[in-house]
Amino acid sequence: MSAAPTGETSAPGPTVRVLLADDQHLVRTGFRVILEVEDDIEVVGEAADGERAVTMTRATRPDVVLMDVEMPGMDGLEATRQITADGPGGPAVLILTTFDRDDYLFAALRAGASGFLLKNGTPEELIEAIRVLARGDGLLAPEITRRVISTFARPGDPAGTAHRGPEADAALAGLTPREREVLVLLAGGSSNAEIAASIHLGEATVKTHVSRVLAKLGLRDRVQAVVFAYENGVVRPGG
Repeated sequence: MSAAPTGETSAPGPTVRVLLADDQHLVRTGFRVILEVEDDIEVVGEAADGERAVTMTRATRPDVVLMDVEMPGMDGLEATRQITADGPGGPAVLILTTFDRDDYLFAALRAGASGFLLKNGTPEELIEAIRVLARGDGLLAPEITRRVISTFARPGDPAGTAHRGPEADAALAGLTPREREVLVLLAGGSSNAEIAASIHLGEATVKTHVSRVLAKLGLRDRVQAVVFAYENGVVRPGG
């Protein structure tokens, strides 16, 4: 999982297509102003509710959907579920969240969101988060990772199997020992470079292992790998 944005921006690459979903017009306008000064980011549409966000996502095929949670009618959580249910190749969903609503955070994780950004973040953090997701990486701030660990982990299940279903067992059985090692490091929030240093492999090789882990487990990205690992007892707090 990628480290939290530091304010440093990545080198420009292919244009990232972004859809804005927020019920407040002024908020959407502010995001558009921030994003459209970047040479590699294009805002392809705006939606004021979840239903419109789903419809516009399917029509415009953005790379990233910037999703608010509280919207009239269909909220951002249901919109995220419907967008991610369309299968591989779809856009990454970046949720705007606050720390006082853990229920939103974990519901969004289960709905398939790929990243979370605090509403009190900076424009630089927003821009870098969008670029991170467009590259195919998930993004969680360290503070949010700790909440994921404390919520999903089951310290009372030292074997890590009491709550695991047969489908998860079968998927994990398909991992090689090296891939399982990579999954554990992913769950700890390590970047590809950190994993490479830890197990003495090249970053390109690690990237291949990460891709195979996600494919074998049927996961969209690194964020979902964290959830899977903790929900299924692959790792535990302090383990």
